[in-house]
Amino acid sequence: MAEHESLEFGKADFVLLDNVSLEEFMANLKHRFEKGRIYTYIGEVVVSVNPYRAMNIYGRDTIEQYKGRELYERPPHLFAIADAAYKAMKRRNKDTCIVISGESGAGKTEASKYIMQYIAAITNPNQRAEVERVKNMLLKSNCVLEAFGNAKTNRNDNSSRFGKYMDINFDFKGDPIGGHINNYLLEKVGGAQLMGILGGPESLLRSLHIQKDPTVYNYIKVGGHIKSCINDGADFKAVADAMKVIGFTGDEIQTVYKILATILHLGNLTFGVDGDITLIENSKVVSVIGDLLSTKEDNVEKALLYRTVATGRDVIDKQHTVQEASYGRDALAKAMYERLFCWIVGRINDIIEVKNYDARVHGKNTVIGVLDIYGFEIFQNNSFEQFCINYCNEKLQQLFIQLVLKQEQEEYQREGIPWKHIDYFNNQIIVDLVEQQHKGIFSVLDEACMNVGKVTDEVFLQGLNGKLAKHAHYTSRKLSPTDKSLEFDRDFRIKHYAGDVVYSVVGFIDKNKDTLFQDFKRLLYNSSNPVLKGMWPEGKLSITEVTKRPLTAATLFKNSMISLVENLACKEPYYVRCIKPNDVKSPLLFEQERCRHQVEYLGLLENVRVRRAGFAYRQTYPRFLQRYKMISEFTWPNHDLPSDKDAVRRLLQGCGFDHDVAYGKTKVFIRTPRTLFSLEEQRAEMVQRIVLFLQKVWRGTIARMRYRRMRAALVILRAYRRYKVKSYIREVNRRFKNVGSMKDYGRHVKWPTPPKVLRKFEEALRSIYNRWWAWTLIKGLSPEEALQVRAKVASLEALKGQRADLGLQRAWEGNYLVSSKRDSPETASSFTLVSSELQRKDKFMRVLFSCNVRKINRFHKAEDRAVLITDRHLYKMDPLKQYKPMKSIPLYNVTGVSVSPGKDQLVVFHTKDSRDLVVCLQGMVPSTESRIGELVGTLLSHFKSEKRKLQVNISSPIQCSMNGRKCTVIVEAKINQSQPDFTKSRSGYILAVPGN
Repeated sequence: MAEHESLEFGKADFVLLDNVSLEEFMANLKHRFEKGRIYTYIGEVVVSVNPYRAMNIYGRDTIEQYKGRELYERPPHLFAIADAAYKAMKRRNKDTCIVISGESGAGKTEASKYIMQYIAAITNPNQRAEVERVKNMLLKSNCVLEAFGNAKTNRNDNSSRFGKYMDINFDFKGDPIGGHINNYLLEKVGGAQLMGILGGPESLLRSLHIQKDPTVYNYIKVGGHIKSCINDGADFKAVADAMKVIGFTGDEIQTVYKILATILHLGNLTFGVDGDITLIENSKVVSVIGDLLSTKEDNVEKALLYRTVATGRDVIDKQHTVQEASYGRDALAKAMYERLFCWIVGRINDIIEVKNYDARVHGKNTVIGVLDIYGFEIFQNNSFEQFCINYCNEKLQQLFIQLVLKQEQEEYQREGIPWKHIDYFNNQIIVDLVEQQHKGIFSVLDEACMNVGKVTDEVFLQGLNGKLAKHAHYTSRKLSPTDKSLEFDRDFRIKHYAGDVVYSVVGFIDKNKDTLFQDFKRLLYNSSNPVLKGMWPEGKLSITEVTKRPLTAATLFKNSMISLVENLACKEPYYVRCIKPNDVKSPLLFEQERCRHQVEYLGLLENVRVRRAGFAYRQTYPRFLQRYKMISEFTWPNHDLPSDKDAVRRLLQGCGFDHDVAYGKTKVFIRTPRTLFSLEEQRAEMVQRIVLFLQKVWRGTIARMRYRRMRAALVILRAYRRYKVKSYIREVNRRFKNVGSMKDYGRHVKWPTPPKVLRKFEEALRSIYNRWWAWTLIKGLSPEEALQVRAKVASLEALKGQRADLGLQRAWEGNYLVSSKRDSPETASSFTLVSSELQRKDKFMRVLFSCNVRKINRFHKAEDRAVLITDRHLYKMDPLKQYKPMKSIPLYNVTGVSVSPGKDQLVVFHTKDSRDLVVCLQGMVPSTESRIGELVGTLLSHFKSEKRKLQVNISSPIQCSMNGRKCTVIVEAKINQSQPDFTKSRSGYILAVPGN
């Protein structure tokens, strides 16, 4: 059964139809065609409907889907049949054959090409050169044989006018090693093959004296219509290239062209009379023919106009009549074409046949045969060719039915299933009607041809009427006078298995005798062209030499058919039945009557009946279980019964189908398709549940795997972190173990790089170390030194990164005006007296800072002053009046200080009453010394000790309030400025400082 294809496409196997009737068969065939499914099974037979369009189902991907698969495992396809034949050949060492049949235009030749392509693709995994060569030869030979063996008919542009049976030889490994082709050519000159040469290059056509216009040549125009096949340069080149690949030499290919050109020119020869003399009217053509055949023009003319006759020892030349000359001309053309085709086949066989193969050394040589032969034909006018074609199809149909029945019977016997007789149409009676000795149509035809005297087609028809008058499948107008569909003395009717066919006897005698005058054979044998000479060995016979009467065309064809059937009968057969859906080559049209007729004459319904007569479906126990075991609890997921047969029995009994099955030795047989469909429905339902279950289990498994991985990763991560933490702490401990005894208490020690997780910990650890280091340094300081350190720390915190020089590297003296070595040593004593008096008066504990300054008074004038900052007040003093205190500001009234970010010494003291004090420190020794950092740090440290807040601003310009009025102090550098000084501006004041 074909699986993996939804029922929306119809039944993939006709055996599974609910009712075996022509109506159901046709409905299923049409439905599948309309759904784009051109292949359907009948058991192991493929029914193929020509799609008349390119389909993307033959590529490498599709080949891989069918490679090594069983027939029923994939949707119906040609590749499945090809693979089954290849497996049977390779696994069981059996010769197999694939028989492709159907009427003209049904797609037989394309099917054979796809089968060849598949076999070529699945062999030779190692791409060995010899095997590739053989494959290429076989595929290319197909191209050449199609070119010379196909023609255009009223049904098909590429109709096979020859039958082709190709044996592909394989070695014991299953690789192709050669092949052999048998041909069955019917029409001995076809317009399509001749027209192919018109696609050649201009230089070739000139050398052959050929024009590109096909209407010039009589043989390739029929009733005003041009036959066409290989009709362009691309097709011509493809055939020429294929011949080169196969191994045809340049001389051989050139001879082929010359023969085709000769046949075209022969068709244009016309004969006339001059009194009693027959002559050639267009004698220039004779010269061309002589040139092409590499023989003398006179010899050509003589052979066309005279016949040499031996009477005893005398030899005379008998002149032809115009009718005889015309007959001889056509006979020569046909004979040359037939001989050319047979020579091509023989040449291909010489090249591709197996050479130097010894079965004792190389193992058994097995073959796969591919038969692509003309289909059954019923035309308006059916002649000798159609009669032979239809006889061939009768033989093959007889073989088909016999082999199918034989296969069925053998399988039943192997499996121990009782065999019951099957009624079917036995067309042996029609085969006998044609080929029986003395009574058959071929025998009557041969007898008529051997009669002495004037033999006509009417004489042949009279012979048929005399011998076959009582035959149930034969009639003529003489035997059925009232049947007006038959003409007197012309027609007879045969009741074929495919339907009734009326044949016209006109031409039967001539086509059967098909005699070629010996003069032509001698003419061609005596050619100086060795290739052409080799095609006509019988031309060397002497004129007086007596030879046997040659076998007639009918006898030759009958013998070849008998031989073919015997060859096929000894192989394991596989079948492809091709159907033509319409006559207009439409990919959409399915002509019901047209297809029904083909289904009938292909015997497809009988094939289904034979297959269904006993059991519609059979399968081996293991494979049946593999597909349906989920239906039963006894077989899912695996059974514990003694054998697979017992398991299958238990499964079918559980489903209630035991009455509709039989159990063979290795297979289970199911009688009706309904049982199988029921099994499929149950399976589909269970598969859905199994898939859900498997998804659940798999998702759970994935989740658990993911959890275990995460957990393992977490454990590893924790262990690694612990290791890194411990390593870091151990390293820190090692490096800082003895810092207490180091001179710089470990400041030079480099900290190890912490793991990422300990970066914040490292920051805290560094902070702890820094505090310890600072404490270690501070604990040895005096109270004065400790105060200075606190002031420096406060200054650093407030001004770091905002002013360049904070004076941190020097000692901060604070009370600079009292020092004899600093700013004003000559006035130090005066300042000391004043400060002592102020201390007594205001009860301050210590002096925080003192320095000379330049300030702005209330009249907006700049003047020199000194500031003294104690722990209680800020005093302004006049240095010119022995530091007389001018004004004091309580320190609790100071809310903040503002400084600029530059190197200047500008300081603004902000007060609660908005009477800010704007000063610039000056008189420093050395003059480049900056005391802003010391002033800010000292004030901040003091305010902090008293738990008060002092706002420190670093900005430029500085905003302040002078006597309640808002103003701005701007610092400007001037090149010629020697000392800092204030000037009035529109918005406030400008402090000019030296620019260098």
